[in-house]
Formats: sequence, structure tokens, C-alpha cells
Amino acid sequence: MAYEMIAFALFAILTVASSVGAVLVRDVWHSALLLGASLLSFAAHYVMLQAEFVAAMQILVYVGGVLILITFAVMLTRRSSTEEVTNA
Repeated sequence: MAYEMIAFALFAILTVASSVGAVLVRDVWHSALLLGASLLSFAAHYVMLQAEFVAAMQILVYVGGVLILITFAVMLTRRSSTEEVTNA
């Protein structure tokens, strides 16, 4: 029982810290990575609730789909440093 409470507390701290970090970080790439950490920790909460299917869908749909879509959008819309220098 004590190990479950410690694991829950650690994942709760990780969830809150990464969620707050995803909102407060100015760089979009780091914000997407923190969002991924937050979504993975939510999946860990589902595993601790013995809802393995929901945890698997959380990882497949949100981490695997939405986060990859965000990272592709960031990579495709970000300017390279050489373009900024030549246009200035």
C-alpha cells in the first residue's frame, strides 16, 4: 500500500510539473515535449487504476498521434537560422 501511494505521488508531481511547464515554457518544441511527458504520466495513472486498455489508447492516440502531429507542425513551420540572417 505504501509503495502505491509513493508511486501515485511521484506520478502526480510529474503530471502537474510537466503540465505547468508545457504552459509556461516559451519554446514550442520544449512545450511539446513536456506535453508528451504529461500525457505519458496520465497513462501511468490509468495503469495504476487497472485500466490498461485506456492507458494503451492514451499512449497510441494522444502520445502517438497528437504529439507526433504537433512535432511535425513545429518542424515544418520553424524557420532556419540562415534564412533569418539573409533576410535581415
